[in-house]
Amino acid sequence: MKAKTVLFDEVGAPEVLRIEEVELGAPGPGEVRVRVEAMGLNRSEALFRAGAYYYAPDLPASRIGAEAAGVIEEVGPEVEGFAAGDPVTVLATAAGAMSAYGVYAERVNVPASTLFRRHPSVDAVTGAATWLSYLTAYGALVEIGGLRPGDTVLITAASSSVGIAAIQVANLVGAVPIAVTRTVAKREQLLKAGAARVITLDEDDLVALMDALTDGAGARVVFDAVGGPEVSRLAGTVARDGMLIVYGSLDGRPTPLPPHWPLAVYGFALPAVLDHDDRKRRATAFIESGLRSGALSPLIDRTFPLHAIADAHRHLEGNGQVGKIVVTVGLGDGLREARRATSA
Repeated sequence: MKAKTVLFDEVGAPEVLRIEEVELGAPGPGEVRVRVEAMGLNRSEALFRAGAYYYAPDLPASRIGAEAAGVIEEVGPEVEGFAAGDPVTVLATAAGAMSAYGVYAERVNVPASTLFRRHPSVDAVTGAATWLSYLTAYGALVEIGGLRPGDTVLITAASSSVGIAAIQVANLVGAVPIAVTRTVAKREQLLKAGAARVITLDEDDLVALMDALTDGAGARVVFDAVGGPEVSRLAGTVARDGMLIVYGSLDGRPTPLPPHWPLAVYGFALPAVLDHDDRKRRATAFIESGLRSGALSPLIDRTFPLHAIADAHRHLEGNGQVGKIVVTVGLGDGLREARRATSA
């Protein structure tokens, strides 16, 4: 069997991505074959493609992609608990996983350990937009940050898919989410998505405004996707006995240890949840419950067909999105053109 698969032979701009028919054998021990219906795009994949991620692609002909939703077509030996026909989400997040198991494809063989069950009521686009973002937001804010009702949480890069997830998770917990964005252009969308207040860095003094908004107390948790030298300024918004959680490095420059003491600083990555059975179980229950109730609902910024994968990456790097960018595979005429969500 052959499957259209996105590959790249050199690191660089979105133009390095190409689609090729790749021979796909039967799933091996511990693996399943998934017919992919939608892939969620993440900033990590753009960094991986550009050679700026924390591990390098295995070139030439590296695969790419960490998050997809689809249906199991075949189960390999030594797989228990999954069967052909099961709707699932795939998270290929382990170190080195994208080169071997990148999910930008029509079909993929992946380890069963990378699967999350997808309730039949959750469509593929929603499934591809959910797990990486909400596991990150819940894991960092609740499991690590101990976010509680009434706490204030400051969320940078709030218009990203993880930022939107963090706003919703904070609201579900009963906390107060304050969104940070670069310009006023996304203010109304972030308020509509549930932010209690939006701080725009081009107009507002971050530290002074947070001091005013919290009567000098600061944020119980600061959740940062950017890193770099600005972390020192962010540290000035953290409440006494609060926590600064850094989960991304969009700035690209080294992140200094802030000289604000006492201060708890935590570098978050998904293994902090996925490698701990109890945390993973609680996170899964929280997210599934939130999806069922509608309290958690990923905001889809735009969809692209698979053949426009380079355009999807250009849109991702344009920083104009609010929410998740999704690439679809064979989901019908209604998704041939990009669509923009109007509500969370």
